[in-house]
Amino acid sequence: MPELPEVETIKNELSPHIIGSQFTKLTIYDRTLVVKSAVEEFCRELTGQIVAGLQRRGKYLIISLANGKALIIHLRMTGALILNPETINKHVRAVFQFDNNNTMAFIDVRRLGVMWLATDINNLMDKLGPEPLGDEFNVNTLTRKLKGRKAPIKAVLLDQSIIAGIGNMYADEALFNASIHPMKTAGNLSTKDIEKLYNAIVEVIQTAINNKGASVANYKRPQGEPGTAHNYFKVAHLRGQPCPVCGEIIQRLAVRNRGSYYCPNCQRE
Repeated sequence: MPELPEVETIKNELSPHIIGSQFTKLTIYDRTLVVKSAVEEFCRELTGQIVAGLQRRGKYLIISLANGKALIIHLRMTGALILNPETINKHVRAVFQFDNNNTMAFIDVRRLGVMWLATDINNLMDKLGPEPLGDEFNVNTLTRKLKGRKAPIKAVLLDQSIIAGIGNMYADEALFNASIHPMKTAGNLSTKDIEKLYNAIVEVIQTAINNKGASVANYKRPQGEPGTAHNYFKVAHLRGQPCPVCGEIIQRLAVRNRGSYYCPNCQRE
């Protein structure tokens, strides 16, 4: 958290408030938030720059600047970007002020998020796999990505170099929709399994974007509102609840140290 749908929602809802505006002041409350350069240099380079556009790549938010550089933000597990917060509490790590009188607070309970200025975003782009909703992602692409892989399919879906943007929640939901056990060896999936998984990934991600992301923990949209995607989850974070398809009790297991939720009946090992 936040995963692709949450970052996409943040991008969409921030854009009309900050595109075309100028950074006028930065206040960094937690110096560990800024990486790849000194805090003073970061603030000096960003102050006065105009926001040219926003884009998302995987789980990264990329704020393009008029000078050709980009502010890259990775919210990690509990990060959020809130517009015009009423108060500055202990979880605020940075505040950005703009010339249109908007402010944007970087709030992060676990303080795991990072941000940096980049002169070339291709280094980041090249390390990530295809976007789940992009033209380059299809059944053939997924088949090639999974071929020969001996890791559990759940672990492979979380590998950002294979597919960008999928995290724990949406991997669980996609595997449930495709009736695939999270521990099944990725390279052993049948052609039918892969087709079902591809369709499940696309459906799960698009539905979550339509519902503005999932607020199961600290995620909030820029105006402070929650997303509603979690209201439609079938297995993710629902251990002990009945499966919506068969009524079996949803269980949780660890896959490469990541909690995974599944139905032992619908997703037989």
